[in-house]
Amino acid sequence: MTQQVEPGPTARLGRAVGASGAVAGVVLVLPPGEPESARGPSALAHASVRPLTRGLAGAGGAEGLVAHVVRYRGRGWNGDAARLAADAQWAVTEAVRRYGDVPVCLAGVGMGGRAALRAAGATAVNSVVAQAPWLPEGTEDPVRQLAGRRVLIVHGTDDERADPEMSFRLAARAKKSNRDVCRFEVHSDGHGMRQHRAEVRALSVDFVLGSLFDRPYARPLADAFAAPPPLGLRMPLATGFGRG
Repeated sequence: MTQQVEPGPTARLGRAVGASGAVAGVVLVLPPGEPESARGPSALAHASVRPLTRGLAGAGGAEGLVAHVVRYRGRGWNGDAARLAADAQWAVTEAVRRYGDVPVCLAGVGMGGRAALRAAGATAVNSVVAQAPWLPEGTEDPVRQLAGRRVLIVHGTDDERADPEMSFRLAARAKKSNRDVCRFEVHSDGHGMRQHRAEVRALSVDFVLGSLFDRPYARPLADAFAAPPPLGLRMPLATGFGRG
């Protein structure tokens, strides 16, 4: 069940990047956060997702893609308050207010990945990218809101901050009722997937443009969607993906 959207008096969308003309699709980029915090939003976290935002906007701007970094009210998830997810839902509502009836992709990193998955039930959302989503042990996040959405999860196998097994379990539960779920593993890489940053970004770009504009997916993505679990949920991300 989609949680109630809180009014977002201090959440906002960052500067629009991408399409200069008519907008045909929106990607909302959700930065990392912290499990518990009363502090304001993190400038460092916002800066960390700017390369992804620019990469998406640069690849899709000619087709009418606009990208925004979501600026949270604060940096803490804060238990049942799930504040980052609430801010993500507010951001979808704001995107619809600005741009009208266009498809929206939520692209989150770390705890922003959890927020993207949780907020996917908004009507305008057609797709979700979750990079190294933080999903705490002992919890079972809902997956019902992912029905009818295309979902890509990417996770480093050596992630010591966000357990990759938790994202596999969530993907497996979601795949039972939604065939459009896939998950890639970045072998021997950690939480930031820095060793394979270019490949992760290229995979995310291919997925977002394919999902928002019905482009054909690259062969590895198409194969991952088509493969039965667990194969399509443990797809290795090949070194050099997206290079030529």
